Amino acid sequence: MTPVAVNPDSLPAPSGYSHGTLAGNTLYLGGQTALDADMQIVPGGIVAQFRQSFGNVLTTLREAGGEPKDLVSLTIYLTDIPDYQAHGKEIGKVWRELAGSVYPAMAGIGCTALWQPEAMIEIVGVAVIPDDRLVTPGA
Repeated sequence: MTPVAVNPDSLPAPSGYSHGTLAGNTLYLGGQTALDADMQIVPGGIVAQFRQSFGNVLTTLREAGGEPKDLVSLTIYLTDIPDYQAHGKEIGKVWRELAGSVYPAMAGIGCTALWQPEAMIEIVGVAVIPDDRLVTPGA
C-alpha cells in the first residue's frame, strides 16, 4: 500500500504538504485553517472560520469519496477556547448543516498561534472510507 496525496483543485495548491493522504481506506486529513480559494483567511470571527476550515476538511474528504459520517477523529486547534465555547451553539448549527448529526471522536486543543497569524482555528482528522465509495486520486 503506497500512500496517495489527496489535493482537491478547489483548495489552495499545497506547497510542502498535502491536504490529505490516503493509505488504504484511511484518509489522514491535513490541518485546515480558514483559507479561502484566494489564500486569505475568511473574516467574520470564529463561526465563519469554523465554517471555512471544516468545509475545507470536507472538501478533501469528498475528493476521496468520503462523507462526513466516515470521519472517525477530529482535532480542533484553537487560539481562543473561550471564544469558541461562547459560540458553541452557532458552531453546532454549522456542523449539523455541513455534516449532519454524526460526531466522531474529537478533541479541542488551545494553542498560542497557528501558521497564518489571523487564523483562529485549524482542524485535522482521520476518516475511514468504505470500499464501495473509495476514490483513489490518479488511479
